[in-house]
Amino acid sequence: MTSRISLVIADDHPVVRSGLCRAIERDPGLELVAEAADGRAALAAIEELKPRIAVLDIDMPGLDGFGVAREIQRQRLQVDILFLTMHSGEDLFHAAMDLGAKGYILKDSALAEIVTGVRAVAVGQHFVTPSLTSLLVQRRSGASALAARKPGLSDLTLTERRVLQMVADSKSSKEIGAELFIHYRTVENHRTAICQKLGLSGPNALLKFALTHRTEL
Repeated sequence: MTSRISLVIADDHPVVRSGLCRAIERDPGLELVAEAADGRAALAAIEELKPRIAVLDIDMPGLDGFGVAREIQRQRLQVDILFLTMHSGEDLFHAAMDLGAKGYILKDSALAEIVTGVRAVAVGQHFVTPSLTSLLVQRRSGASALAARKPGLSDLTLTERRVLQMVADSKSSKEIGAELFIHYRTVENHRTAICQKLGLSGPNALLKFALTHRTEL
């Protein structure tokens, strides 16, 4: 028997949350293990129950969806994230993807898309509200083009790739070290290795590269 897909739903709007929960509970292949009205409650549920997927509203009191995602990354919790939002702006979309989101659903279509989105994410796919699919395609095309221009990107280790993404967020070596639980001098060594692999030289060359290609990394 195939195991059910466990998930936590967090949204501070009771009516929206209730509707999403009902949609999830109607699908026999999905298991709603907890619901939360704010980010801190959502994080506590994720830490305790270890669901396969977390459905997070971006705008929540106390700790918003992005804050929950950052804490998930910091703790290296094994849970895929699907964001809910009322906003269709490109900047917010890319910010969500930069945080490792596997799904991005607009609230005005969430009831119709939530089950499909959860199931897609559960099998390793990305799911984006159809009206925003072009943003995902552009992001992937940009990443492919950058990889062709900078073949050294494929030589980066997982840690080096993560460091590069955090440099793109304008984080210092000490901030990166704190999040990755490594000494800041180790971060500096990673930065040097990244520059060598990408053929970057000169003051702030890595920062300039990371900021220029932030949505393609």
